[in-house]
Amino acid sequence: MPDEFLLDEQACFALYAASRAVTDAYRPLLGELDLTYPQYLVLLVLWESDARPVKEIGEALHLDYGTLSPLLKRLEANGLVTRVRLPADERTVVISLTEQGRAVRTRAAGVPSAIGCALGLGEQERRELITTLRRLTASAAAYSNSSEH
Repeated sequence: MPDEFLLDEQACFALYAASRAVTDAYRPLLGELDLTYPQYLVLLVLWESDARPVKEIGEALHLDYGTLSPLLKRLEANGLVTRVRLPADERTVVISLTEQGRAVRTRAAGVPSAIGCALGLGEQERRELITTLRRLTASAAAYSNSSEH
């Protein structure tokens, strides 16, 4: 039986190291677009469906308002999005892409395939990994939200 306190036996460390390595692979690609990885994620959400409330973006990215707000302000300062309060509900802020924000999608066209190559996975393996990671995320979230551990 493996020693449960060996670093190499920690699933959490393997996930952490993989996450860092993948984020590092994005860095030069996104640097050419003058984006950080979190900013890229916000744009992915908006490219999928534009004009979304901050709350929806936060839910999609699993980010709280305090983390998301500075990202959105930076994207707005860079001319990629606009932030508008809904007149019907002043508490709701809707984020929309600008023309420049939509144009970044065209400039980012090579990013997904470059990352696909960096991962070294075939399409089936990639899809299986995503399924496994989503199941892991849901399970860990349910565990952390439960009162019984």
